[in-house]
Amino acid sequence: MTKGSPAKDALAAAYPIMLGYVGIGIPCGILCESVGLDALQVLLLSALFYSGAGQFMIPNMYLTGAPLASIVSSVSFVNTRQMLYSASLAPFCANAPRWMAFLFAATVTDESFGVSIRRFEDGGWTVDRALLVNLFSQSSWAASNVVGVLLGSALALPLSIAAFAMTSIFICLLVTQRLTCANVIAGVSAMVGVFACKAVGLTGPAILIGAVLGVAVALGYIAWRGKGKSPGAREGGEAA
Repeated sequence: MTKGSPAKDALAAAYPIMLGYVGIGIPCGILCESVGLDALQVLLLSALFYSGAGQFMIPNMYLTGAPLASIVSSVSFVNTRQMLYSASLAPFCANAPRWMAFLFAATVTDESFGVSIRRFEDGGWTVDRALLVNLFSQSSWAASNVVGVLLGSALALPLSIAAFAMTSIFICLLVTQRLTCANVIAGVSAMVGVFACKAVGLTGPAILIGAVLGVAVALGYIAWRGKGKSPGAREGGEAA
């Protein structure tokens, strides 16, 4: 349950994400600077195209000589996972103003989704608080990107560290979820999907395919359990 003001509750929920974004935002800014983007361009990119994975992909693919069409299609494909988040969060936005629901959906990320969905399920969480979590997180990401651009090549930071920082954020979000069979099945299925994709060379869409597989398998498991528990069986179990 929430107890403080919306801004205070949201900041308390968002600060781990904000701290994590510093560790990966600065290297991302350095990478963007290496392909010729200045601080204003990176700030606008972070504000209008809020996607950590996408913002890492764009300069990386550019440096490998990928054509513009390939960059746009690859980044768009990877970010289609946002539709899954919108579908999961839509029931909680039913009574929110349309503009707020739209802005909330437009600013949700992997990390803020993980934080807000649990609080929605626990009860007492509101769309305005969830939106503030997104905006606080986005502000940290954008500021860290700009700092990275300003530091530029003066800071020789291996980008492999950024990859570990991004992975560590997902690990933190995973271990804070409820330990239910559905969540365990979703997590394991997603990991298997990602490893399988990378093993056959599908590195780009690996995260998307893994996420879809995890959600699909978990939903299938929930549906299977629901069918197995008929009303009569539940009544018998309760009577016993």
